[in-house]
Amino acid sequence: MKKEWNEFIAILNREVVPALGCTEPVTVSLAAARAVEELGAKPDRILVQVSGNLLKNGMGVGVPGTGMSGLGIAAAVGALGGTSSLKLEVLRDLTEASVAEGKRMLADGKITVELADTEELLFAQVSAFHGDHVATCTIQQQHTLITEVTKDNDILFSQQLESEDAQSDDWPLTMAKIYDFAMDVPFERIAFILEAARLNEAIALEGLEHEFGLKVGRSMDQDIALGLRSDDITSFATRLAAAASDARMDGIMQPVMSNSGSGNQGITATIPVLAFARRLEKTEEEMCRALIMSHLTSIHLKHHLGRLSALCGAILAATGSGCGIVMLLGGTYEGIERTIKNMVGSVAGMICDGAKTSCALKVASCVEAAISSALLAMKGVSVSGNEGIVDDDIEVCIQNLGRLGTAGMMETDKIILDIMVSK
Repeated sequence: MKKEWNEFIAILNREVVPALGCTEPVTVSLAAARAVEELGAKPDRILVQVSGNLLKNGMGVGVPGTGMSGLGIAAAVGALGGTSSLKLEVLRDLTEASVAEGKRMLADGKITVELADTEELLFAQVSAFHGDHVATCTIQQQHTLITEVTKDNDILFSQQLESEDAQSDDWPLTMAKIYDFAMDVPFERIAFILEAARLNEAIALEGLEHEFGLKVGRSMDQDIALGLRSDDITSFATRLAAAASDARMDGIMQPVMSNSGSGNQGITATIPVLAFARRLEKTEEEMCRALIMSHLTSIHLKHHLGRLSALCGAILAATGSGCGIVMLLGGTYEGIERTIKNMVGSVAGMICDGAKTSCALKVASCVEAAISSALLAMKGVSVSGNEGIVDDDIEVCIQNLGRLGTAGMMETDKIILDIMVSK
């Protein structure tokens, strides 16, 4: 086995992890849980300070087990019923009593949420107060990366952040290397990715069975029964992915396998590949390799974009699933390159205006675009490097997408946040 493949496996194990609830409010829950654990007492009040991007993604999405949305309730239940060692599943052991107590604390005005003075895109600092004592937990850059924990005037834990330049210099992935890995790595070394299929299919089935959010996936099922849609493979993949997002965005008390800190990205990188594998009657190993192609592609694209941005992450994850679908259809590496170019040439500009129930609509749109991109690619068709932000060099093409979503959309991000907080 190639030496670098161990690093690829490590990246997958770091970036593809179970998450209960949308990861932005859960980041606040995690910080609150850790702060209270250090405080050693139930807090009298809680102060939450977050970056604009985290505020944007936490305003309108359901918090598991609460029937409510927002960072205030996320902090309250994290503080009163969370377990920080569970990381993105911090709310797994919530009880009805802790939820009720958290709601009372919020209703009594004991939770304050405000914008932090920070340049970090992903930043959450939660301070828990009890009498004359205060404990604070700070998370930055990644949804579970605790950078400092203090109690009163003592620093109990601290670690420095890596610079973005250092992270970029050490980045080992390219599309050619991802394809080589997905095709040839020993199956037993990557079989763990099948857990993503199990978890994310389970939440998709719940989304089809029950009325969550905007009922995007469930509605597609009804449309098929009415003869308004066909029950083809594209429809199957799209409605499963949308249903999973419906359930997740509405705060279902059930984990999904995330990708790059996002549950919706995990769903979008997994479910379309699973759907194609099922309908095409592929083996478990064939599905596994396609899932690896999808998830690593999504991680690679996300690396050039950053954790939070004004560009919808479902675009990246759907691009990954399109590449996985090409593998299932017997396509070549050239087909995978064409799929990426087709996605960059079509849905690249979709904005992220926060995590919420309508994310299921965006997931559905991106999945349908990814399937169209993959099917065109299988016919040898792709957007040329002369058009728009697409480039003939696939790595430059990916870098262009990242540049669009970061430097290119900085002002867009500010306007989105201003519109949202001004309502």
